[in-house]
Amino acid sequence: MQRFNLLPLVIKNLIIINGLFFLGMIALGNSFNINLGYYLGLHLPMSEAFQPYQLITHIFMHANFTHILFNMFALWMFGFELENIWGPKRFLNYYLFTGLGAAALHLGTLYWEFNSIAAELSTQQLSIIKSQGAQAILEGKNFVDPLMAHANGLLNGSTVGASGAVFGILLAFGMMFPNRPILLLFFPVPIKAKYFVAGYGLLELINGFQMNSHSNVAHFAHLGGMLFGFLILRYWKKKHGTYY
Repeated sequence: MQRFNLLPLVIKNLIIINGLFFLGMIALGNSFNINLGYYLGLHLPMSEAFQPYQLITHIFMHANFTHILFNMFALWMFGFELENIWGPKRFLNYYLFTGLGAAALHLGTLYWEFNSIAAELSTQQLSIIKSQGAQAILEGKNFVDPLMAHANGLLNGSTVGASGAVFGILLAFGMMFPNRPILLLFFPVPIKAKYFVAGYGLLELINGFQMNSHSNVAHFAHLGGMLFGFLILRYWKKKHGTYY
């Protein structure tokens, strides 16, 4: 009989790797003024700052301690049972594929929003953004003109975090254990997992369509993780008769 592990192999190593990346970001930033989040975070492919490896590395980067703490806690809380059931290989594949799916949907929404704003800018303004914008973001600066600043943030700003993959894990937990009660700190009554996941997904969809330019939360990345997670689980269900 297989032993049930409260801290299974993949989750343990993901937490360690994310922690090392976070410590490396702090150390390099404080000691050498190197913005690791900028270089390893995800950029639009049309940005000068984009590199293909960012599609993977951004999943292991986090903006601050609260960001990594909540993501890693949620990864463990909703993921350890899944890894015990699926096994390490299937769990890791699911985690990475939902992270990539989250990135794809997020980049698609950024591209659409950037083009919408670019239509309101002059050719000269766009040329300035494309030639000077990446360096400005790297130096922690941006343009004074609010429309140019917004466009530059979309084009050359970086996205970091495991949230998309974690939302994929959350979706899988809700589908695998739909009637499992979840007790929330801010809500006195336990909520069934299926209602919690559906409600959270709906909230992300509403927030995503509000398109708040002042928000640093990548709502469509979260939705992308859930969407690709759903597609993967449905494929497994069709092929094997179960969600694994």
